[in-house]
Amino acid sequence: MSQPDAGVLRAFGADGASLERLAGGRGLTWRAGDVVLRPHDGAAVTDWRATVLAELPHTAAFRTSRPIATTDGAWRAGDWEAWEFVPGRADERRVEDVRRAGEAFHRALAHLDRPAFLGAAPGLDRPDDAWSRADRMAWEEEPLPRDPSLDRLATAFRPVRAPSQLVHGDLLGNVLFADGQPPTVIDWPPYWRPAGLGPAIAAVDAVCWHGFPLGRIGALGDGVAEWSQLLVRALAFRIATLQLLGGWDAAGADRHRPVIDALV
Repeated sequence: MSQPDAGVLRAFGADGASLERLAGGRGLTWRAGDVVLRPHDGAAVTDWRATVLAELPHTAAFRTSRPIATTDGAWRAGDWEAWEFVPGRADERRVEDVRRAGEAFHRALAHLDRPAFLGAAPGLDRPDDAWSRADRMAWEEEPLPRDPSLDRLATAFRPVRAPSQLVHGDLLGNVLFADGQPPTVIDWPPYWRPAGLGPAIAAVDAVCWHGFPLGRIGALGDGVAEWSQLLVRALAFRIATLQLLGGWDAAGADRHRPVIDALV
């Protein structure tokens, strides 16, 4: 997708601002002054998420970027949605701080019902992107791809009794830190899973991709029910996603093998 055009900028009140491509967001996110624009995820997801985050109370433990409506009150203009720019930087080394921010965010969401687009209503089409499909595979709602790493993880699947709620499925690179401000949670991909899955995915990402010591992965789950099983599901989710995106290779297998060996 190309950059947002003048009509989109005008719709979100950002006309006249210069465009800057931002790091992250798969290279599809742009800043125009105090407005951040990204391709929306479809009407159902985008409008629901914007409505939730427009009103979600912030605390001393976390805040979020607020959605920006168009001049006619919609949450979308063309293929785009918009969010307020919040200063800060992700730091994948601060795994414990990411976990704390994620837990505060999840506590703030715990009262919300499961939205229809996540399967609350029978017969509705479910999201078919690689991440959504991989999530269902990791929870045995669809078959996993055949792969030695996934085959090993599947042998370790056990029932998870922790209740499900809305969670953030990609915390590690989507918590921004700025001096004197609560951590900012951004780019929320919603899933309906146990709250501990968010920190588990962050822990797996930190060990496999950012040099976090494997020996400390257990401590990251202090107080989280069924932590080892959530790590197994998180690994299956990440590997299945890479498989579906065509990005799983021998190097990826080498990165994930030590964690699999520790859990299976």
